[in-house]
Amino acid sequence: MTVVEARAQAIQGVPARAKGSSPPLRTVEWSLDERLAWVRRFRRAIVAEMDQLVSLAGEEVRKDSFETLVSDLVPLLSSCRWHERNARRLLRTRRLRSGSIWQFGQKHWMRREPLGLVGIIATWNYPVQLLGIQLVQALVAGSESAGNAVVVKPSERCPKTQRRLLEIATSVDLPKDAVRVRESSREAGELMLHKEALDHLVFTGSTHTGRVIAQTLAPLLVPSTLELSGRDSAIVLEDADLELAARSIGAAVRLNAGQTCMAPRRVLVSSASAERFTELLRAEVAKGGSLTACDGTQTEARVEASAIGDALVEGDHFGPTIAVVACASAEAMIDAHRENGQHLATSVFTNNPARAHELIGSLDAGTVTINDAVIPTAHPAAPLPALGASGWGVSRGELGLLAMTRPVHVSSTARKLRVPTDPPEPKQAEQVRRFVRWWYGR
Repeated sequence: MTVVEARAQAIQGVPARAKGSSPPLRTVEWSLDERLAWVRRFRRAIVAEMDQLVSLAGEEVRKDSFETLVSDLVPLLSSCRWHERNARRLLRTRRLRSGSIWQFGQKHWMRREPLGLVGIIATWNYPVQLLGIQLVQALVAGSESAGNAVVVKPSERCPKTQRRLLEIATSVDLPKDAVRVRESSREAGELMLHKEALDHLVFTGSTHTGRVIAQTLAPLLVPSTLELSGRDSAIVLEDADLELAARSIGAAVRLNAGQTCMAPRRVLVSSASAERFTELLRAEVAKGGSLTACDGTQTEARVEASAIGDALVEGDHFGPTIAVVACASAEAMIDAHRENGQHLATSVFTNNPARAHELIGSLDAGTVTINDAVIPTAHPAAPLPALGASGWGVSRGELGLLAMTRPVHVSSTARKLRVPTDPPEPKQAEQVRRFVRWWYGR
């Protein structure tokens, strides 16, 4: 079989758009002013329906009502307000300056245009804020005159909560074709990948499912944002405030019954401090008592020593359990941290923040929190960059909003003052050569 025949066979069954055709992007004609006005109406409607959303989340994923309010609704509301205030600045067309001397007669701009049809396959552990922020960013992003269209597959674990959130979004003067909602079943997610002709996909979930999605989209050359599992470390250096570290890490373990991708799965602590730190952490984690997991089961929050085995040290769990590993040095902590490749949000505890900054390049993490865990990641301007087994792309914050657009470079050249295109005479070529040597060699 020739290379050409092999390639032809490989793309059998792939939709026509993947074989070289370029259909129009599925965008929605509504201005940035209108999109930002929608965000404001959406924010206010969420507040009006706040009690119902809290109640539905408690029913479906067993979330405590106060925790749902502060860790699920408030981050979404904060993100809405941040977009209202900052999206225009980020999305505006900007002039590119400081160009080359060779580009006389030219003007350059960078524009932002919508991606087209953005698919969102939602997750369950934070049913309001994760889907809500992704929806806001996909709809706000675009140009002055057009935005993205969005198709959403709610999670099968919290269909009522997310359908209610989407009903609120579509009830506040949203254009008819801006958001389409599919069934919440797993099969609906598979159909979305194969039938919707997406221009971009946003998925939050496990690394295993993320790999399957990436393989499905690859023949279509459809880009994606994959927020996958985080199984990260909290690094407690020898000079750290142990009580502060235990309090912060304990809160992260208890939060959402331990079902937070950016919460640590292991603590790497100085050998000299390990025993004392473990005692403090046990006391903090015990404050959570019996926590209710998403399946309704009661799970005791636990701290385990490193002797419990590799599976837990590697963090292959999604619940309120954390392993404490004693390390002889900071170098040993870094080595232990790097043995696991899912670094979504790493925490470093030290009384010398400058030292933590020195370690950042070795952590391979998209997010690093110093003397805290999880809570700072809710800043509405902060991105969530994923890499390695934790996914790819950026969501949330400034970069997440821009990721929902496609950049377009635009140039305009004067009719008369422009770079010559005719072949130069030998004397002119020599003059140019001498000028390049002088201009760039100074």
